Amino acid sequence: MRDLYDIIGVNKSASKDEIKKAYRKVAMNNHPDRNPGNKEAEQNFKEAAEAYSVLSDDQKRAQYDQFGHAGVGMGEQTGGHGFSGGGIHMSMDDIFDQFGDIFGGSPFESFFGGGQSRRTRVRGSDIKINLKVSYEEILKGAEKKIKYKRRIPDPETTFMTCNQCGGSGQVTRVTQSILGQMRSTTGCPHCNGTGKQIEKRSRKAGPDGLILDHQTISVKIPPGIEDGNYMTFDGKGHFGHGGANPGDLVIYFEEVNHNYFTRNDRDIFIEVQISFSQAALGDKIQIPTLDGKASLSISKGIQSGQILRMKGKGFPKLRGGSRGDQLVKVQLITPQSLKKKEKELFDQLADLNGNSKTIFSKVRF
Repeated sequence: MRDLYDIIGVNKSASKDEIKKAYRKVAMNNHPDRNPGNKEAEQNFKEAAEAYSVLSDDQKRAQYDQFGHAGVGMGEQTGGHGFSGGGIHMSMDDIFDQFGDIFGGSPFESFFGGGQSRRTRVRGSDIKINLKVSYEEILKGAEKKIKYKRRIPDPETTFMTCNQCGGSGQVTRVTQSILGQMRSTTGCPHCNGTGKQIEKRSRKAGPDGLILDHQTISVKIPPGIEDGNYMTFDGKGHFGHGGANPGDLVIYFEEVNHNYFTRNDRDIFIEVQISFSQAALGDKIQIPTLDGKASLSISKGIQSGQILRMKGKGFPKLRGGSRGDQLVKVQLITPQSLKKKEKELFDQLADLNGNSKTIFSKVRF
């Protein structure tokens, strides 16, 4: 897939204003009213809008910069997007609804033939759910079923055409100015822009003609996700007033704290405490990893605070590739109290070492 920055024609360090300006230029050149019947221009128009929808949003842009297309819903198909769903997701109505202020309205609307009534796109609200995932699920990937509630149209409630807007979902006001007549079009307040109003409502439906319904959805968790990553399922949110297009279901992944490990990108950290004898003589110990217990060699004379690396024992990269490492920080345990026999042995050890000199060194930051 094409790089989103290339589609709009900016570099990765571009500011929001530069991205907006570049997008407007591409959108204007490929606008459907300027290129009637031109499928290539229409595709370019949609691609530019999809790219702008990501790069104009700080969170989505960060996701894209870190994970590429897979992080913002342009990767392999898995049922939703956020880490899935290839191709162009946005319709023309989506584009004009979200970015109409960039190339719509006066004077651009009249320049591009805005006299044609373009139906205001109305949609329901999104549903956001936090899904807890363990380190083991992040390592191997998992599939979970989620139960949630969404508002759907009530089959017993009937609708009729809105008598205020005539079903267009829009109302137009004409005012006089020194430049002549000025027309402004807004969503119809009587039907919330749907073009429908309730004719007969059942007792169980709300004022919007919707009822609450229980839903279950299966979520495939890809290996290598991080806390704060999300997955979007198109059209799985609440329906809008009068059964208007539904919003989306957005699943945010939340890492469950581990008993031993701390995560840093693909690497994991753990601390192990060893005795003086283990540090002096060396040892081989069993240590927990994401894959289970593993053997770790402690070399003779290891120092407290030293970090050992276990290659390939961390998390996988989100879009595939090698795993990170497990870093083990070694800490020596200093006994706070000694039994009589232990004290005698330490005294003997001190005699063997002689009068050790205290050594000072500069702290490096």
